[in-house]
Amino acid sequence: MSAHAEALHGHADDHHGPPVANSSSRLAPTILGMYLFIASEAMLFGAFFTAYFFVRVVNPTAPDSWPPEPYEFPKFVAGINTAVLVTSSFTMHWALQSIKRNNRRGLQAGLVLTILMGTAFLLTQMIEYAHVGFNTGDGAFASVFFGLTGLHGAHVFVGLTLLTIAAVRAFRGHYSPEHHHGVEIPGIYWHFVDIMWLVVYAAVYLL
Repeated sequence: MSAHAEALHGHADDHHGPPVANSSSRLAPTILGMYLFIASEAMLFGAFFTAYFFVRVVNPTAPDSWPPEPYEFPKFVAGINTAVLVTSSFTMHWALQSIKRNNRRGLQAGLVLTILMGTAFLLTQMIEYAHVGFNTGDGAFASVFFGLTGLHGAHVFVGLTLLTIAAVRAFRGHYSPEHHHGVEIPGIYWHFVDIMWLVVYAAVYLL
């Protein structure tokens, strides 16, 4: 075998498995994948919003009385919950910026605070469901209310699961200023969850 052939054979043995995927220098494939996933989730929420507003339009008492009497949405409690969830976005941002500056304590504190506020949001929503005064069998308005807010609650639960995994890894020292996608990707998802709640809160409780 010639020297050139041996060199080619040696290079061929250096790489194992499938070829390396194409990637952009501006956006990591994992980040792009999360953005594409969020786009699909936004379309899912769009379908639920369509159903919600359809029920409102065809309801004979809307828009003068929504929800139909004698039911009421707990606007004050939802407002407090909104403030809690929005604040959690700031603590999530603090966590990510902390690890970028190699501040591990800030990363850990930011993740723990975000998880605590997300948990408080879910618990408050459960209490709201228990005291709202109607259930899914009390008309189409109740079905779309529980469907839309419940869909968001499920996303909060998924976000909390991702953040808990990130927090465990953070306390084990897995992240660094150069390698922190395990924090950034759950953070992107959490910000999406927060933004969607603002839309849900405005559409359901304020409009």
